[in-house]
Amino acid sequence: MILPTAADRAVRLADFATLTEALDFAATGETGLTLHAMRGDVAEALSYGRLREDALALAPRLLAAGLEPGERVGLVAETDGDFLRAFFACQYAGLIPAPLPLPAPLGGREAYVAQVTRMLEAADAAAVVGPAAITAWMADAPPAAVRFVGALTDLPPAAGAPLPDIRPDDPCYLQFSSGSTRFPTGVLVTHRALMANAQAIVRHGLQVRPADRASSWLPLYHDMGLVGFVLTPLACQMSVDLLPTGAFVRRPLLWLELISRNGATISYSPTFGYELCTRRADRAGPEALDLSRWRIAGLGGDMIRSGPLRDFARQFGPAGFSADAYVTSYGMAEATLALSMAPLGRGLAVETLDIGRLERESLAVTGAASDRTRDFARCGPALPGHELQVRGDDGRPLAERAVGRIFARGPSLMRGYFRQPEETGRVLSADGWLDTGDLGFLDGGEIVLTGRSKDLMIVNGRNIWPQDLEWTCEDELPAVRNGDVAAFSVPGADEEQVVVLVQARGPDLAVRDALRAEVGRVLRQRHSVEAEVRLVGPHALPQTSSGKLSRAKARQAYLAGAFDLERTRA
Repeated sequence: MILPTAADRAVRLADFATLTEALDFAATGETGLTLHAMRGDVAEALSYGRLREDALALAPRLLAAGLEPGERVGLVAETDGDFLRAFFACQYAGLIPAPLPLPAPLGGREAYVAQVTRMLEAADAAAVVGPAAITAWMADAPPAAVRFVGALTDLPPAAGAPLPDIRPDDPCYLQFSSGSTRFPTGVLVTHRALMANAQAIVRHGLQVRPADRASSWLPLYHDMGLVGFVLTPLACQMSVDLLPTGAFVRRPLLWLELISRNGATISYSPTFGYELCTRRADRAGPEALDLSRWRIAGLGGDMIRSGPLRDFARQFGPAGFSADAYVTSYGMAEATLALSMAPLGRGLAVETLDIGRLERESLAVTGAASDRTRDFARCGPALPGHELQVRGDDGRPLAERAVGRIFARGPSLMRGYFRQPEETGRVLSADGWLDTGDLGFLDGGEIVLTGRSKDLMIVNGRNIWPQDLEWTCEDELPAVRNGDVAAFSVPGADEEQVVVLVQARGPDLAVRDALRAEVGRVLRQRHSVEAEVRLVGPHALPQTSSGKLSRAKARQAYLAGAFDLERTRA
């Protein structure tokens, strides 16, 4: 049984001082979170009322385990009821939950334990809570500060300690920023910042309606999954269908089947999620689905690609999907979740830019049909109460359509990185402006993201974005799949050298040599780039904890000689 969609009384749109106050109110209704198993069947229907009841029962047990309000608790973020119970028990106990990733399917135990240990040390966590099969890996050698390791069932009985009062400026949770796996960086988010972001999203970005229902496969250790599809829906008493990320990876169409079956109106994904569904569409025709109620097909979490989205709309149009439902957005964990959202009902709006002018002059100039061009998504204006600026190297705001570094300010911004004052001071100014590390431009008040500053390659005076090279290979070479390519630059004899790593399948040397040559050829023809092309094995390219390509880790591995066996110049 799934939980009902419509609230049975007047809806409050995130006008709460704290997350616990939001759950206290949501618990008075019948809506909640329906958790689905790997095959898509219902594993648990967890109403907000039951979630509050269980969390309040668990909170004193956490304190009885020797934990004190203000301490951090690492929570293995399985998409199940126990993670949600533990997260909200921490809220009522005044503890600060720090969601931790799940083991990668092919990552191995040692690598996972090492990664989680770094996160726990960065959080100075006092406890680790999660499924017994995973926490058992940590039990032998936990970080020195950890005093409890186990599942919820391992907690001692409540000892009668009173629960603390929760205030708006108290820390709510610790979110590890995407990509921070080798040197984890914890973003400290307060209740006030969370509720400010939730209110801006539900009132202005999504314009939530009483009959809305959300659906998500996004991981709960990532801000899009946790804030976007647990905390924000709760703040407006919306029911949500949650599917394990692993289930989506194995069967992407389960996502669409849940949307169809349960009548979801709001769901988000990075571009690759839509692309995976299109690839698997032959396994379940669109006629078996009803996507007509899906009014907000959100996009975020990574650079937005227009081609796969047009393909998805074309493939699933017969199932009632409307391309006007696409809603692009821009944000990051340092801003809780969202900074901007595109207008509803507009669909995907792109700027088709002259790449040559962008590379040479850092100007966003519309490209002619004969030019080398690429689409960049318009991600809407800043949410109410928030500001976005694009600045040049001298720190001054640039004119519209001049590409520079994006800065943000508003009530949703983090207090700082946890116990990293130098890093906090580097990105957060005294007057509240956050250096996002992203590059882009403003046009008509809307932000357009062009890439990450740390990924930008400067070759012969040209600013080359790695995704341009990666997407060209993926779009034009049938043997190359989405996520198969990583491009970066390394110091050369006289100038920066572009390196392109390509995941290759199969042992046939002739086929591999042909692929290597084709990658080199298409990069020369399309981008006038001479690259060192190396083929690597399937699943060899490193990812962040949220499943994004980590170019920084790929570059580190390359410089360390990890791919030397494939050394061949294209």
